Amino acid sequence: MSRTKLILALDQGTTNTKAILLDRCGSVRVRACRPLSISFPQPGWVEQDPEALWASVLEAAAECVAAAGDIDLAGIGISNQRESSIIWDRRSGAPLGPCIVWQCRRTAAFCDALRQNGVEECLGRTSGLPVDPLFSASKIRWLLDSIPNGFSRAANGDICAGTVDSWLLWKLTGGAVHATDFSNASRTQLLRLADCHWGEELLDLFEIPAACLPRLRASSSLFGETSERSGLPAGVPIGGMIGDSHAALFGHAAFSPGEVKATYGTGSSLMSPLEHPVESRHGLATTVAWAEADYTRFALEGNITNTGGAVQWLAEFLSLKGGSEEIAAMAASVPNSGGVYLVPAFAGLGAPHWDAGARGLLCGLTRGSTAAQAARATVDSIAYQVNDVFNAIQKDANIELPRLFADGGASRNDGLMQFQADLLGRPVVRSLSTDLSAIGAAWLAGLSIGFWQSRDELAALPRPTTTFEPRISTSERTALLDGWHEALGRCRKPA
Repeated sequence: MSRTKLILALDQGTTNTKAILLDRCGSVRVRACRPLSISFPQPGWVEQDPEALWASVLEAAAECVAAAGDIDLAGIGISNQRESSIIWDRRSGAPLGPCIVWQCRRTAAFCDALRQNGVEECLGRTSGLPVDPLFSASKIRWLLDSIPNGFSRAANGDICAGTVDSWLLWKLTGGAVHATDFSNASRTQLLRLADCHWGEELLDLFEIPAACLPRLRASSSLFGETSERSGLPAGVPIGGMIGDSHAALFGHAAFSPGEVKATYGTGSSLMSPLEHPVESRHGLATTVAWAEADYTRFALEGNITNTGGAVQWLAEFLSLKGGSEEIAAMAASVPNSGGVYLVPAFAGLGAPHWDAGARGLLCGLTRGSTAAQAARATVDSIAYQVNDVFNAIQKDANIELPRLFADGGASRNDGLMQFQADLLGRPVVRSLSTDLSAIGAAWLAGLSIGFWQSRDELAALPRPTTTFEPRISTSERTALLDGWHEALGRCRKPA
């Protein structure tokens, strides 16, 4: 009797690592999760231990495989926190520094110098990304600069550099493969979008030797096979790798232009597919959504730095033992914020504003304002920021977006989803899956190994959702947005 074939998807995120086993009908058979710690060694610095990231992946994967029993692993897909960067010794495989997390601002001064040198427009036109410490290039440069002879060792091929996906691939293949996919590469500022190659002019700008970078491959392709040294069954094909936000877009089956999704996490990402790269005029990034063997889908994306993180901040600020869940309950206890607004610009504003000098602001307070209204303003701030990016996407893509697909932890808040629909004046379609990034990675791996035959077959798989329809009038929406824009203006750094 033949054993059941399943796809193993590994979703390595900032705060936890998930592993799932997916069957041919698209159902999650088994799941496991491991939490991760984050270090803040200096103000604005955020880092993790690369070996701890790998250990969390191995533990979650091993738990899934053990729980599933007598099965065959048909293939493996990987999704990952994106811009976070690692360097390691090519011979020993030992990390040569921390994993610098995407949130880290340690390279802000270097990025400021790039702006002053007038390279921002050229960099944006070539890589699709603005100058900001979020992206990987300045992080890799910092890591190479932090070790003795880092740049010369990298130029000699003695050092491997990359995003988390390439580190996990290296470990899974026992050091046999150093590669990344186009979606992760497009978040580094080193990929030339015009031809999807590492750009020599971009490498020169950041002083990063090409010899240390991973090979580029389509998101859905055979990257390698698991090694006996990996801790997993040997010989399993690794058929898909993709950044987590891109994976969520794919998991929504939002394959065509005119669709848009928002992933609500610590920060948030909105992404909308494009046929061809578009140079943003409204504060967005142009990126690779995903790539198959002879097909590349591009996207417009807006990254918001603090959404769910703002809720966590308020819980800590108020010393609430119930954390973010207690803030959500407080917010739900009042009909509105009573004119209170929070702009969570704790480390500046991301898309579409890109103002590193902006600072957090709580305004509109009166003597009658309550903690519950402040909580409501904090939850509402997520929807306001998403609305700003949604409108920027419509302008850049020159298209009317009919709805918003939603996923991520904060999307489970019904009040937030309803308020989001009210602000947008459009339906919000929330995925009921908590594993959407992992599912997207599994789908891509399955396509590459023939587990599924086409995107049409994937789109036909069940995807349970809940839809929130807008309820407020145009005048109410306008009044709310006017208050938000006034608060935004107050938090901005003076010109």
